[in-house]
Amino acid sequence: MKILIVGDKESRYIWDHFDRERFKDINLILSSGDLKPEYLSFLVTMIKAPLFYVHGNHDGRYIYKEPQGCTSIDNQLVVYNNIRILGLGGSQNYNNGNFQYTEKEMTLRIKKLKKALKKHHGFDILLTHAPAYGLGDGDDLCHRGFQAFVDLLDQYSPKYFIHGHQHLNYGRQTRFRTYKNTSIINSYEYYILEY
Repeated sequence: MKILIVGDKESRYIWDHFDRERFKDINLILSSGDLKPEYLSFLVTMIKAPLFYVHGNHDGRYIYKEPQGCTSIDNQLVVYNNIRILGLGGSQNYNNGNFQYTEKEMTLRIKKLKKALKKHHGFDILLTHAPAYGLGDGDDLCHRGFQAFVDLLDQYSPKYFIHGHQHLNYGRQTRFRTYKNTSIINSYEYYILEY
């Protein structure tokens, strides 16, 4: 199964120079946030695959204009083709904006999902906007990751953790990391995952 992962920056290659042949085998699209709703709608129009997304800290516009043809999985565990995907958008609360959470608030969001996690015996992919604490996050509050995500990785050991927020052009960022048995992928711009 091929999954197109997108986040944080609209790809000119995809949006301005769309090549149907390059994306013909995509089965699913996952967005980790901070993309224009029109871009996500474009993706599901041009690529005949479902698109699941979580909110980024700059997605306040989604409150008024959600991407058409796409499905928010924020605060949800969804199953697609037997792949269990847990969605948790947002970043650390640095100015009380939309989709910003304290560590305690993120922990409470996860606690509300415990019944679904138990029912589905965990999850295979964790899709978030912010990274986990100490795993590709930044030093400032805005870009600091959540310890609650580290706790999820420790408890459920998913196959993949996909996040955005930390742009690859910020400096010491890398697309791939490994934490125990979990492959971590930074979704910046786009990446095609062979699941």
